[in-house]
Amino acid sequence: MTDRTRQFEAAALPHLDAAWNLARWLLRDDQLADDAVQEAYLRAFRFFDGLRGESARPWLLGIVRNACYDWMRQNRQLADQLEFDELRDSGAMPPASAECADPARQWEQRAQGERINAAIDALPAAYREVIVLRELEEMRYEDIARIAGVPLGTVMSRLSRARALLRESLRGERPGDGTERTQHANS
Repeated sequence: MTDRTRQFEAAALPHLDAAWNLARWLLRDDQLADDAVQEAYLRAFRFFDGLRGESARPWLLGIVRNACYDWMRQNRQLADQLEFDELRDSGAMPPASAECADPARQWEQRAQGERINAAIDALPAAYREVIVLRELEEMRYEDIARIAGVPLGTVMSRLSRARALLRESLRGERPGDGTERTQHANS
């Protein structure tokens, strides 16, 4: 193994989970995410010498983002039809703990997670990517701007709009929201 390969692995491999998470949310498919991340890591290795003193994470996630958008441009019809349900598709279950021992509480948490995932999934890609990078990957606004290739103000406005869309979507699905109270008041 060459020194360059070791340096690349040290810089890039710690971010593999974040890369896959971003690709998964953008492409909405595990296999496509695997392929996009593999393509992105190959591109990153090819251009690794161009990384000079900057953090590898935003640089690498920018390459992952570009690989995903390249795939979506080439396969536009299929990309619009893919459906993502994280609990169903990944087999993930909420963590078991003493407070989660109640089956009703587990069902409620799972249903809430499904509603949140569906709301994120329904966002346009530009909003979905900033929400995933900020809220799930906990990235700084400046790094998101570098990854998405947009000004900082655009990141902030996309996050604001994405959060508003999520609130609106989730408010409409919540039991006991304002529509039920209005209906009872008019009875």
